[in-house]
Amino acid sequence: MEVKIEPSWKKHLEEEFGKSYFQELTTFVKDEYKKGAVYPPPKYIFRAFELTPFDDVKVVILGQDPYHNIHQAHGLSFSVEEGQRLPPSLQNIFKEIESDLGESLKNKTGDLSRWAKQGVLLLNATLTVRAHLAGSHQGKGWEAFTDAAIRALSDQREHLVFILWGNYARTKGTHIDRSKHLVIESPHPSPLAAHHGFFGSKPFSRANEYLIEHSKEPINWL
Repeated sequence: MEVKIEPSWKKHLEEEFGKSYFQELTTFVKDEYKKGAVYPPPKYIFRAFELTPFDDVKVVILGQDPYHNIHQAHGLSFSVEEGQRLPPSLQNIFKEIESDLGESLKNKTGDLSRWAKQGVLLLNATLTVRAHLAGSHQGKGWEAFTDAAIRALSDQREHLVFILWGNYARTKGTHIDRSKHLVIESPHPSPLAAHHGFFGSKPFSRANEYLIEHSKEPINWL
């Protein structure tokens, strides 16, 4: 079975495509798209990998599910299509950037592909979702696949920053070698949790300090 994914990622994840769980997942996802609305559009399922090739990754921001309303999800965690209203979590992320870096955002659009192109892998644990049903594609195999992506980065790269917001993202942190990568953990930026430790956690300046310390170009979050 041919999986259309960015070539460098394909090389590192090749083994996964032959596993029975991935074949079952593929069948399930194809059926779901035939039955009704599923997000993101099929061409965007692997977009996080497309925009941030394996050797270009500097920072990983882990999300849980794609957004499940129309014209929102486009394959990048926390990001929405150009021109869409900012979801509450993204509003809080932008507030923390301004507070952390002490500057106003120059780009207030919710399309975060500008980060992805600088080396920020915006990866959801689950890469598809049925319309209006959060979590509907969890437990079908995507988690094993995205765990493999995180493991590959942890094992084969050095001095990356992994930003884990909320308990769900933290569970993915078990695959990261903390002796050679920076892991930044805090509560989730959602309105329910942001005031319990997300605000003031300064993940953006901390990530950039670490990248500079290891002779890497910092991310322009603004």
